[in-house]
Amino acid sequence: MSIDYSQKIPNNVNLNDNKTLQRALEHWQPEFINWWKDMGPDDSQAFDVYLRTAVSVDPAGWAHFDYVKMPDYRWGIFLNPAEEGRKVNFGAHKGEAAWQEVPGEYRSNLRRLIVTQGDTEPASVEQQRHLGLTCPSLYDMRNLFQVNVEEGRHLWAMVYLLHAYFGRDGREEAEALLERRSGDADNPRILGAFNERTPDWLSFFMFTYFTDRDGKYQLCSLAESGFDPLARTCKFMLTEEAHHMFVGESGVGRVIQRTLDVMNQLKSAA
Repeated sequence: MSIDYSQKIPNNVNLNDNKTLQRALEHWQPEFINWWKDMGPDDSQAFDVYLRTAVSVDPAGWAHFDYVKMPDYRWGIFLNPAEEGRKVNFGAHKGEAAWQEVPGEYRSNLRRLIVTQGDTEPASVEQQRHLGLTCPSLYDMRNLFQVNVEEGRHLWAMVYLLHAYFGRDGREEAEALLERRSGDADNPRILGAFNERTPDWLSFFMFTYFTDRDGKYQLCSLAESGFDPLARTCKFMLTEEAHHMFVGESGVGRVIQRTLDVMNQLKSAA
């Protein structure tokens, strides 16, 4: 369950045992860093930010906190431990052993699900990249940057699956994830919600309250997938996703509370 940080790409999937896959991901890694520098949080690359980094997939103690510059953040590949004897729990294949490889008849559908999920992760970073310039507090800025680096980590989670299980098609899809841009007229993100602007902090709080909540249920459904590597990947993503919804819920609550406080001060009618 511990994560190997001695490798170029931190992971708990024994990446060092598969040199072909390791080389492919290490080839993708610099392109990801270039995307982050171009489209990550604006004017913040040199900041020392207090961030949470996963050091294990054990819920009892999986996170480490320290100051780090965001381009130096150790994004990696983390899957929940395999469940011995896991079965497909629904559908036409209910009761069969969970798939460790992609079934040919579901290859296209599974790839599209993984690509669509993966596309939302960098898209939200792109939508939120200017928010740090108008941050209402240091607390909010740290929360924003934590959400951003974990969205980047979730992109890595999907890219690993594409590289590991979908061959050349997967590698091409992984490259395309860094080529699309939120709101771009010629090469937009796949889902419409991730092409909308997030121009202010109330929009960000509403996004993390509602859109990330929808994302949680999407991840919950994928965590039940008959394709076991996808299920294990999404189960750990849910551990990180909880903070994103907290940011939205607490942010909306603070906005409402502050509004009511001012109304009381001004004795405004409801």
